[in-house]
Amino acid sequence: MSETAAIREPGIVPIRRETFASKVAGQLRNAIIAGEIESGSKIRETELAARFGISRGPLREAMAQLATEGLIVTVPYTGTHVLKLTAKDVREIYTLRTALERLAFEELWDKRTENFFAELESRHRTLLATCNLDDHVASSAAEVHFHSLVYESCGHEMLLESWQRIASRMQLYLAVHQRAHRRHAPVNDAHERYLKLASGHDLGAMLNEIEDHMRRGVQQMVSYLSD
Repeated sequence: MSETAAIREPGIVPIRRETFASKVAGQLRNAIIAGEIESGSKIRETELAARFGISRGPLREAMAQLATEGLIVTVPYTGTHVLKLTAKDVREIYTLRTALERLAFEELWDKRTENFFAELESRHRTLLATCNLDDHVASSAAEVHFHSLVYESCGHEMLLESWQRIASRMQLYLAVHQRAHRRHAPVNDAHERYLKLASGHDLGAMLNEIEDHMRRGVQQMVSYLSD
């Protein structure tokens, strides 16, 4: 395959030099989440630099960013690889996310505004719109964006930072989950109850829904990865 052909693979376009590391990181992240770069595969800087049409300097910056997000892992004497999901990873990310999201709603509950409710509705509509797309990146990004609102709104900066550190891995898990069940997006009614309770008056019911919502996801993913 020629270098030109490699650069024009689906989902990958050459990067203009003035955009450098941030856009490289974005496209590399999307390629991983879309499955164009397989989980567990070894990262070879020379090949990726040719694929993106850039030098290795900005590529290394982009890789460092994705390493902080947990999508790329470096093992001494082994090399750098794309994160390969395991059942243990899934259990840990979902139990952590459950704890974080419960705390976020507890912090936010009495401070919710009409703007919060309207924005949550808007993000839910955006998420539903991805159900008609054959695009795991778009649908998983929309689901992460939907859940991000409570962290953005709760006023707890360290909690928001904790969510942001796991958001890329969360998006990867969601995309893998969709592919595992041969779907291109969440099912249409997957967040209806969550949305209703988040806009309601019963904090206890909302916290229980978070537990149930997360438990359904982790059970399906663990079953898939354990097969």
